[in-house]
Amino acid sequence: MTGTTGASGTAGTVRRRTLWFWVFVGPFACGLALFTYVPLLWSLALSFFDARNTVAPTDFVGLDNYVQVLRDDAFTDSLWTFLVFTAFIVPTTYVLSLALALMVNRVRRAQAFFRSVFFLPVACSYVVAALIWKMSVFNGVRFGLANTVLDWFGAEPVAWLSTTDPPWYWLVIVTVRLWLQVGFYMVLFLAGLQRIDPVLYEAAAVDGARPGWPVLRHITLPQLRATSVAVVLLLVINAFQAFDEFYNLLSDARGYPPYARPPLVYLYYTALGQGQNLGVGSAGAVVLALVIAVVTVGQARWFRLGAKDE
Repeated sequence: MTGTTGASGTAGTVRRRTLWFWVFVGPFACGLALFTYVPLLWSLALSFFDARNTVAPTDFVGLDNYVQVLRDDAFTDSLWTFLVFTAFIVPTTYVLSLALALMVNRVRRAQAFFRSVFFLPVACSYVVAALIWKMSVFNGVRFGLANTVLDWFGAEPVAWLSTTDPPWYWLVIVTVRLWLQVGFYMVLFLAGLQRIDPVLYEAAAVDGARPGWPVLRHITLPQLRATSVAVVLLLVINAFQAFDEFYNLLSDARGYPPYARPPLVYLYYTALGQGQNLGVGSAGAVVLALVIAVVTVGQARWFRLGAKDE
């Protein structure tokens, strides 16, 4: 009887835990399925149909949408725009966030204050930051902050967002992204730095290693390898997903200019623009997702992510 009672009690406990698990997880799981996985699957289905101005098409076209999007010069140009943006933003963000983390980690007093100050821009909306950069900092008229500084040195004002030779708009796009995300990656590096055993630095000092670049190269950077890999992967993926700053900085009442169109801006105008070609837009989204997956897996293999240390 005792064994039977114990088994019944255990089964009841398991059932109660299962019930409470679904009480807490169920709403989130339903929302995730409804607002994430169902739209993803439906977008994949739309990519095989002629879906102009409708989300319930009936004309199956097979791979025609994929052929059309891959032959579209605007889409390939958007991928080149991504490559240029990535070439700017990834190494610059990596270096600046690591430098800030190293400086904050050396602070002995008010470290939490400096960490919070550098992290604070992360809480700002990309849309709000882009509008501040566009209307106040890099305003094309002489009263913008950047042009005011140029005027102090006797230089002529610059139309930052409409000048393509030289392409000054890259300075605006890159600086707003740096201001928004450097603090986040600084926190990641700071967490990695605080996991490094101080004994390693003490042993290096005993062996005569000079503080500075030798210690950074032979101790700090190798110990931050896992953090560095994660930071680079996140930076590349986020660069692929860039939209808010590009759209809010460069678009106006006349529309979006023909330059500096990242993939998501291209997909936005294809699927939701005048033509509303949801089939081609969905095909472009699938191609972009595949590119992100291939690049991410390639980086993981390159950095030997998950491989056992020899």
